[in-house]
Amino acid sequence: MFDIFTTISEREAQNLNAVTLAFVGDAVYSLYVREKLVISTTFSTGMLQKLTSGEVSAHGQSELLERLAPKFTQTEADIFRRGRNAKKPTRSKNATVAEYNKSTGFEAVLGYLYLTGQYKRISQLLSEE
Repeated sequence: MFDIFTTISEREAQNLNAVTLAFVGDAVYSLYVREKLVISTTFSTGMLQKLTSGEVSAHGQSELLERLAPKFTQTEADIFRRGRNAKKPTRSKNATVAEYNKSTGFEAVLGYLYLTGQYKRISQLLSEE
């Protein structure tokens, strides 16, 4: 049976495709932003969706990354570079190529940390925002 908090080893996570890590990281960041907004505001779901979209966009993530990247460990920086430089199957409609590449790298780091069970590290990084 599958458990939502199943983890894999760091080696297994490092062997995953960076875009696959970003796929998971996108969901992790989206859930983080949604929870933060629901707990800290009383906005309607429409407003929550609008605010979430702004934060989880490639542009929003790229701005956040500028503050977080200097705090990355060597492993996180390596995962970020792999995600940033990976060939992506899609293009962003509302962000520059550089922003989209940075956001993919950021999401890859979150995906790596989540899959390896490093939830405190995710919290530590995201609380810096």
